[in-house]
Formats: sequence, C-alpha cells, structure tokens
Amino acid sequence: MCSLVALAFLIPLGLSLREQSREEAIAEAARRSALVTGALAVSTDPAVVERAVVASTEGAPTRPVVHGLGLDESAGRASGTDLDQARAERRSLVADVDGGVVRLDPVVLGDRTAVVEVFVPDSTLDEGAGGTWLLLFAVGAALAGAAVLVVDRVAGRAVDATRGLVKAALSIGDGDLGVRVDPTGPRELAEAGYAFNRMADRLDAARTDERELVADLSHRLRTPLTVLRLDAEALESDDTSVGSFSEAELDRRRGIRRIRQAIVTLEGEIDVLIKTTRKAVAHEAGPAMCDVSEVVRDRMVFWAALAGDQNRPQRVTGAQLRIPAPVPRAELAAALDAVIGNVFRYTPQGTAFEVAVSRRDGYVAIRIDDAGPGIANPDRALRRGTSDQGSTGLGLDIAKRVALQANGSVSIDRARLGGASVVMLLADPEATPRQVSRFGLVGRMARDAREQKASGRRWPRQRPTDD
Repeated sequence: MCSLVALAFLIPLGLSLREQSREEAIAEAARRSALVTGALAVSTDPAVVERAVVASTEGAPTRPVVHGLGLDESAGRASGTDLDQARAERRSLVADVDGGVVRLDPVVLGDRTAVVEVFVPDSTLDEGAGGTWLLLFAVGAALAGAAVLVVDRVAGRAVDATRGLVKAALSIGDGDLGVRVDPTGPRELAEAGYAFNRMADRLDAARTDERELVADLSHRLRTPLTVLRLDAEALESDDTSVGSFSEAELDRRRGIRRIRQAIVTLEGEIDVLIKTTRKAVAHEAGPAMCDVSEVVRDRMVFWAALAGDQNRPQRVTGAQLRIPAPVPRAELAAALDAVIGNVFRYTPQGTAFEVAVSRRDGYVAIRIDDAGPGIANPDRALRRGTSDQGSTGLGLDIAKRVALQANGSVSIDRARLGGASVVMLLADPEATPRQVSRFGLVGRMARDAREQKASGRRWPRQRPTDD
C-alpha cells in the first residue's frame, strides 16, 4: 500500500520532468531556427543562408533545412501537409515525425514564403529522463521502506488500542456501565478512548436519571389529559339505566361512557407510571436562557382558551417586557403547565386565577394565584411524591426542580385572591450584585412589611435553598 502511495506521488513528478525536458529541447530548436530566419530576413543569397545553417548546427545532432529557396531539401523530414500549413497560417508549429519532432518557422520573402525546419530526435527529447526516473524510483523505494517501518509500529499500537475499545464496548453491551478504557495509541484512537469514557459516564448518569425523567414526562401528559377530562365532563350524561332511549341515543351515551372510562384508565396508568419511578440524581450541564415573559404569554394563550370554556376569570401581569432567566424554555414551560394544571384540576370551575411576573432583589418571581380553597400543608405539598389531593405530587416538584436549577426556590403562601399562591424564584442573570449593610437590610425589611400590609399582598419570604 505504501509503495502504491509513493508511486502515485512520483509518477506525476517524473512525467512533469519529462515534459520539462521536451520543452527545453524544442526551445533550443527555436533558437537554432532563429539564426537561419534572421539570415533570411537580411539576404536570400545561398552562401549567406549556408553560413547561417552551419552556425546553427554547431553542437547539434541535426542540420536545419530551408524549404522554398531551391536549396537541398533532401534532409527534410516534414510532410508537405505540415509545410503547407505553416505557409498558410504563417506561424510556427511543431509536428510529430518518425524518430522525433520538427519545428517549422515560416519566413515571408516578398511573393513567396520559405520554411525553416529543425529536427529534434527522440534521444534529445528524452535526454536525462532515464536518470531522473531511476532517481525517482530509488527515492520511492526508500520512502516505501521507511513507511513500512513506521506503519508497523503505529499499527501495533492501533491494534492494542482497538482491542481495548472492543473489549470495553462488549462490556457496555453486556450492561457493565462501570467499565472504562485507558486512552492510548494514535491520536485518533486516543480521542476515541476519551469519547468512549465520556459516553460511558453519560450512559451511567442516564440510567440513574431515566426513571425520574419518565416520571416528569408522564406528569407533563397531564396537561392535555386535563383538557380531555374537562371536555369529557362537559358532555351530556352517559346514564342508560333510567329512561327509554333510541338505538342512536344509546350508542351516543355509551360512546360518552367509553371516552370517560378511557380517560380515567389513562390517568390511572400515568399515576402508576409516576409512582413506580425511582428518584435519581440529575446531571445537568448548565441551564440555557429563556425569556420568562415570552414563556408566560405563550402558555397563557393555551390556558386562557380552557379558562374561557370553564368561565374562569384569568389575568396576566408584568409579562410585557423581556425578563431573562437561566433555565431552558421547555423546562420553564413544563413547570408553568404543572402549576397552572393543578389550578384547573383541584379548584371548581369558575375559580379565578392570575399569573404575575416581576423582578426584585436579584430574582425573577413568577407567581400563580388562585381563588380556590388553598393548600392546607404547603411543606408537605412541596415534598416529592406527596399531595393533599391524593395525586402523585410531582406537579410542584417539577416547578421546584426548575427553580433550583436556576439557583432559586419555590414557596407556597396564601394568595390575595383567597386561595393558594405558588411563587417560583429564579436567579436574575442581569442583576447587579450589591452589598447591603445591616441597617439597610433592616430598613428594607421594614419597608417591605409596610408595603405588603398596604397592598394586602405578601411577598414570598422563602429564600433559595439547596434542599
């Protein structure tokens, strides 16, 4: 293989050198022809022309021939066609003949045109090419031998590294996610070893994270499922035990019953899926940025339509300006859906709610208030897997996890509307850190208390924690 690579490089080089030698020989023929054409431009006297021919022959293997002056043309090798072409086009040309090539240079002499022919044999065209080819093949052989030695050493290291990767890959395939390789061998295989170890780390983390992701994704299914359940409840009665009905009416009521039973079954399956999921440690690479106001407006477009169907008054405040937060858009949207979905799930139809966005003290606050019965035990509701309503309790946990991801927290308080007030605090990436003196902190706390008392609203007192 290495020999083929060397030949593939050297053959074009040899051909290029041969072409260069050919061009040099033809250029020398042009120089010799110029001596004769110059003499013809001065005089057509045979003696003068003969002296020019003799002068151009010194050191050359052949003698120039002048056609069209009645001189001896027996030594000429050019065909009549080539001579006629040179006279007609009145330009120099090179033509192939037996044993080499001829250069033809036309010279206009009044009413006639003479042609100077210079023959260049093949031996002159290929002069020095043989030695060049021998040198090139010698260099190629040396390169091939060196390449064989280098490739042998590199191949040995590559084979050992490849065997290690194969063995580790087979172990991963058998379920042993703790196996790792020692990145060795050529640079590419070493990089493959590092990539393999990183992949194994991610697989190990994904295995421990898998069930919680399943639980969270399952809980997100509650948003469309809530819509289906509420729409199904708005349908007419499915009771077929009282009264007499036509066949069409019986089929319609039975269809309504099947829809409601299917929704109940689906809710039960989702509950089982969530309850049987293990808690795992999430390995997040670092939150992305999103616009809180945009996410709130987008999700409220969906929930406002459902609120209209249930005659629920709803309002959004503070979501006019761009407010960045260090969380992915999809995660924040899921947290909002989980909290707002709880409002629809656990409060009667017609219960008002509102969503407010604000920035304060280095945090972005998202507040979801409702006019429902409230939450009797906020601390218990914030613990994963428990709920006062008989559900899996993952709704508030999703919001809590998103808030902790943004160095924030979630708190539950009594809402101004009379029900529950769920507040998500997210670290404000654009906030300017500042030092607050003790006096300034006490004064600000007193001022906040006065403002809360005057407005009837309570700002969440819970600060971000790591629990």
